[in-house]
Amino acid sequence: MAIAEINIIPVGTKTPSLSQYIAKALEVLEEEKVKYELTSMGTIVEGDLDEILALAKKMHRAAFSEEVLRVVTTIKLDERRDKPLTTKGKIKAVEEKMDRKG
Repeated sequence: MAIAEINIIPVGTKTPSLSQYIAKALEVLEEEKVKYELTSMGTIVEGDLDEILALAKKMHRAAFSEEVLRVVTTIKLDERRDKPLTTKGKIKAVEEKMDRKG
């Protein structure tokens, strides 16, 4: 199991707002019925590493349009092989060390 943070930045848009292009990229995840979390700075995806990389490619390409001729995508990966990995598990581990009960 892997977790990835995918950040897509369309370049050369007529407006500083990018939400319409990000929405197109997220439609890929909706169609594939993948577990994801949209954050203000990127999208977190959980799953098999090969599937995540294929989805990131589809998301990247979905951000292109007649207006957008360049897209910069960064991917941050976390993969563990010693135990299951989930976003909730990562948050819980930190909160436990802070003596918080989530």
